[in-house]
Amino acid sequence: MEANSEKNCALLVIDIQQEDFMELREENLEQPEWKCIRNGKRVLDIFRKKKLPVIQIKEVHRADMVDFGRELDGSEGIHCMENSPYTDYAELTYPIEGEYRITKRRYSAFFGTDLEILLKGLHVDTLYLIGGLTDVCIHYTAVDAHQHDYHIKVVTDAVAGSSPRAHEYALEAIKYLQRDALITTSEIEKTFSC
Repeated sequence: MEANSEKNCALLVIDIQQEDFMELREENLEQPEWKCIRNGKRVLDIFRKKKLPVIQIKEVHRADMVDFGRELDGSEGIHCMENSPYTDYAELTYPIEGEYRITKRRYSAFFGTDLEILLKGLHVDTLYLIGGLTDVCIHYTAVDAHQHDYHIKVVTDAVAGSSPRAHEYALEAIKYLQRDALITTSEIEKTFSC
């Protein structure tokens, strides 16, 4: 079954949270390091303008850290604590009325959440992904989406990895799963005729 560009699609805004964007302000938005978030905002604006489903996802961990599991065995330290104001969604892409919000405890937005129920209710078959990290939460969410038979579209210039190398490898791995999975912000603007 071929994915339709607009019909039955949704945007997953993954882990665009204050913790990673504390330095971002309106006056420095044009600096090169914010390219990913600028492009993410462009994609988000398209979905909002078209009144297509937007699902805002954030990672949150309990204060007693009981839900970290094996996550701290890797490169990441303690992060996204529920009692921190920096765990909230980033201001530039903050959810608006009508957008869905999902809190996750693990890397994949499917694991232990009601995302699958929401997607079924919305009759979604194609997921567009923006946010971060490309090699962690974007990758694992894309893999789970693939396993659940969704078409995936990762917006390559609206995601960022833990390093440039990790970013590229993750994109390659996602493309291996679905050859048409990678798309750019400009391609979305053309496809959705905004």
